[in-house]
Amino acid sequence: MRVWHALRRLRAQGVLGLNARNADYLLPGNARRLYPLVDDKLRTKRLAEAAGIAVPPLYATIGTPHAAKMIHATLAAWPDFVIKPAHGSGGDGVLVITARTKAGYHLIDDTLLTPEALEFHIHNILGGIFSLGGQPDKALVEYRVRPDPLLADITFRGVPDIRIIVYRGTPVMAMLRLPTRHSGGRANLHQGAVGVGIDLANGRLLHGVWRDARVEEHPDTGHPLNALTIPRWHLLLELGARAFELTGLSYQGVDIVLDQDLGPLILELNARPGLTIQVANQAGLKERLRLIDTHRAYLAAATPPARARFAQEQFGIAQ
Repeated sequence: MRVWHALRRLRAQGVLGLNARNADYLLPGNARRLYPLVDDKLRTKRLAEAAGIAVPPLYATIGTPHAAKMIHATLAAWPDFVIKPAHGSGGDGVLVITARTKAGYHLIDDTLLTPEALEFHIHNILGGIFSLGGQPDKALVEYRVRPDPLLADITFRGVPDIRIIVYRGTPVMAMLRLPTRHSGGRANLHQGAVGVGIDLANGRLLHGVWRDARVEEHPDTGHPLNALTIPRWHLLLELGARAFELTGLSYQGVDIVLDQDLGPLILELNARPGLTIQVANQAGLKERLRLIDTHRAYLAAATPPARARFAQEQFGIAQ
């Protein structure tokens, strides 16, 4: 089943289209002056840390050609790490380094990157090759997340993440994004990752979508996608709800990873989250967003834990 065919079929169930998302939610609710808070991953990280929200630790920031030339000395302190553009999107320009040898840097897909190739990649980041609007950028070097072993059977290399759509500070829909061989270990759907809907009531995994088709098993591991429940689910919903106070954005996506040692970490925030999450959940966003508007006064005065409970009670799937 093709994704956009599925979206048309879901229209009767209140699917939210791209034009309606932009006109009814992004334009009126997301002030342009707030976008830099999420479009710049360094600013997002600092905001979260100031609020006591856990994020992958930052090792270094590379902002000049001279610093890029000295990158190998900078990286010598860490055996593995992630390099990403501060203004990147969709996983473009992200390198996950799992080991370093005399021959060079080993990526998560077993590709060997020579020292010269790594330096060239960082120069490309600085030049804005991967950034929104092609603006000059910085390269961030940060902790490499070790995914929770709970998710090992339904992911191929890489780090799965949980995308939560949050409206007016209240979670409305969530999905688990699983890396595949096709995605090169990345958790981005447009690069070939699997999206799996999540029951907001309890964190139970539901349906999967991969490369425009509905799937019930991970394409690489063969394990069923609906056999797990995300642990400490209410805590993850609270993290999503807290993102509203962090940025002031009325409509946003919150990406969370589960690290085996550090627990839940906010990976990044997104002011323009995609809509395929509706296919993964076999449900539309419209009615959920309208319900939030109906209870706007109550939710505006509620704490993040209370907003998370509201989401569990209102948007859970009937058993």
